[in-house]
Amino acid sequence: MADASIFDRLKQDHDAHRQIFDKMADAKDQPDRLEKLFEQFKVEVTAHAAAEEETLYATMLARPDLREDAQHSVSEHKEIDDYLEELASLSFNGEEWNGVFAQLKQRYLHHIDEEEKEMFPDAAGELTAEEEQKLAALFAKRKPAELQRAEADE
Repeated sequence: MADASIFDRLKQDHDAHRQIFDKMADAKDQPDRLEKLFEQFKVEVTAHAAAEEETLYATMLARPDLREDAQHSVSEHKEIDDYLEELASLSFNGEEWNGVFAQLKQRYLHHIDEEEKEMFPDAAGELTAEEEQKLAALFAKRKPAELQRAEADE
């Protein structure tokens, strides 16, 4: 994966997030496992979003043709953060929590589908293969630091 593009790296994370959602659905009758999986999702998606913003989005914001896509995605990251903050204030796995989580899941799946089908192809058309690889390397460095920060915030 040494020559992976930023889009390959981000899609790998998205696929991992989808798998966590699937595992959460399987664990609906196992509250302890469900809570662990949710905490894993929260840490993972928080780190992913921060590293993505610091790499791909920062590059896109500097390019007029890509700026609007990046701004849209940053606003969606804020929306996901707001859902996570709301969930933290609710009783885990209660009726209200489950309703908010369902909204979060729907919004997040929409967000990553939109990135993969619209934003990534737009950005790929503007970035060189070398830029994509540099961004992937930068993302690979940033994400572990963001994971440590997200885990520390737990």
